[in-house]
Amino acid sequence: MSAGTRADLLALDAETLAALANRGLVKRAAREVDAGNGPVPGLDPDGTLRGTCPDGSAVALPPGTGLDGGSCTCGAPGVCRHRIALVLAHQRAATAATDSPNTPNTPQEPETPTWAPGALDDEALTAAVGARAVAAARRTLERGYTARLHHARPDDPQPVAELAACTVRFPVPGELGFAVTDAAQDRRGEMIALAVWAFRAADGRPTVTLGGGSEPAPDTPPVLDAAQRAALDTALDLTRELLLDGAVHAGPVLTAAFHRVRDELTAQSLHWPAGLVTDLIGQLDAYTARAAGHRPEEAALLLAELHARHRAAAHPGASPSEVLGVREAAETPLRRVRLTALGCRVRSTATARSAEVYLAHPAAGTVLVLRRSWDVPADGRPPTGHTLGARRIAGHRLEALATGNVVSESAVRSAARELGLGRGRIAATTVSPVGTSWTDLPAPLLLTDLNARLRGPEGRPPRLIRPRIAAESVHVVELSAVEDVRYDAAEQRLEATVRDAAGNPATLAGTYDPACPGALDALAAALASGTVTHVSATVGRLAGRTVLDPVALLAGGTVVVPDLAPGGGSGALAPAAAAPSADPVADGLAEALAALADTTHRGLRHPDGPSLARLERTADRLGREGLATTAELLRALAHALRSGDPEAAVRGWADAAVRVAVAAEAHREAVRHG
Repeated sequence: MSAGTRADLLALDAETLAALANRGLVKRAAREVDAGNGPVPGLDPDGTLRGTCPDGSAVALPPGTGLDGGSCTCGAPGVCRHRIALVLAHQRAATAATDSPNTPNTPQEPETPTWAPGALDDEALTAAVGARAVAAARRTLERGYTARLHHARPDDPQPVAELAACTVRFPVPGELGFAVTDAAQDRRGEMIALAVWAFRAADGRPTVTLGGGSEPAPDTPPVLDAAQRAALDTALDLTRELLLDGAVHAGPVLTAAFHRVRDELTAQSLHWPAGLVTDLIGQLDAYTARAAGHRPEEAALLLAELHARHRAAAHPGASPSEVLGVREAAETPLRRVRLTALGCRVRSTATARSAEVYLAHPAAGTVLVLRRSWDVPADGRPPTGHTLGARRIAGHRLEALATGNVVSESAVRSAARELGLGRGRIAATTVSPVGTSWTDLPAPLLLTDLNARLRGPEGRPPRLIRPRIAAESVHVVELSAVEDVRYDAAEQRLEATVRDAAGNPATLAGTYDPACPGALDALAAALASGTVTHVSATVGRLAGRTVLDPVALLAGGTVVVPDLAPGGGSGALAPAAAAPSADPVADGLAEALAALADTTHRGLRHPDGPSLARLERTADRLGREGLATTAELLRALAHALRSGDPEAAVRGWADAAVRVAVAAEAHREAVRHG
């Protein structure tokens, strides 16, 4: 054997090795190497790394393949600890040789430049994943698929492809065999091939749609068939009825119609409209129950989103796969996955309680959402969030799933990054304490500098028409200080001024929900304890401020989930003084959304003098701030309402609502980058 190193193996860090095998094998192999019980590595002239372990197992890792392409005489299925030990021993031998004072001064290899997986041809792809996987990928290509891509940069050199229901990342430049994906093992090669073709066709773009032939092709937007168009048009017709009558006058017949169209949209693979109709049903149910979950502004944004997606899908050159989700796979099975819980949110409607458990998937760099719902008994007391904590999901208590490390062999992931867990003796799901897992999460799951995060990503389409991804903005934020905690009784909202690890200020805000009466008390107690080091939250911007909507907190090494906390909401909370806003444009757009929400809440058939005056007053305010087009759309809506023309009113409301939503988002982006 000859001396030398394998650059591909030197690039494998512990996190990538754990993703390619599992964390337990990596730790065991590291202990054996540390104790001097690892193999002695050596390179063949063809680049094959070989070694024999003390137990007699002989390992060989040829170049151009991953760990699963190597061999070991131990007989264990899949990637064994001996292969990992050989990689670790090779890395440590290379480090020792570099650090040795007797090592001759040889020119250092230049840093590997950023790279694109699409630069590799299909011959290299087939050698890495196999002909059968490439053939399966071609069948998927014929049906068409969409990928969202993170191209390598000097400060973030790993290319990542987000496919419909899995993520593929390429940690080792030029080597496809070490690609990491959360797809099940029998689909791993297929997913890698689809990701490579997406990078090849993207030409630097962040999103690409492929399909229509046996070779990777440029974007070929699919055409909606008659059934899909009919389902989408039916949804728009129901939206028109809701706009005209208003949530105030919406009855069970309209809600039932929305349930039917939601099912039809799902059946036609129109995943994004189906998801927003589901959210709209939740808003109608919350209003019927007079629950805090009903927000007129949120309902208005959902109605505007459906109009925006309908219009965008009909635009020449638009990609319905992006706007409507028509090419997204319903779900994809995952291989054995290790997830870190980031807490839980409890939602309430008139007839049900639901829980959303947020689970970080470090290997994929994404957050998945596990949802469960329970009917409220007609003759019983609705359960609180604390009561739901004892309910079982996949054999485990909800409170344990929301605060632990989850390892599952039966997980499936949907196009919207929703997670499903099976239950059975063969496909087990285990839960253990979360420990320090939050602090070990990779970026961007763990944020230490909010300002740096909020400077990107750039070039995305507006939220109203981009893919509806669950937990898109959920992160763990490392905190350096909690400076102030206060309660706004009028808004039933607890706010705190916090600073991230880089010292950037942010507002942490939680709102009271009667389904979780102890949540604000638990949140206030944790913040006042002086032990909070991290918070999992939805990260966003509002009126020029960074806002964190908390899901859970890491306080004194313990995960606190406010929505699952006991108590009746009787704690004394320090009152807040009203803080003046320093962003008149954001305030004006927020007022415009509130005015639009008011009209649709009452119904466009039922305008009153104060509502019309509010629209015109808001239009004048936006005009003074330089938003002339938005102001004119509000005035046009007011005119249509005064004239009693329902079609003009619906059209005018949709025009104004879409404009206000997009303008508000664009202004937030401008503030971030300013």
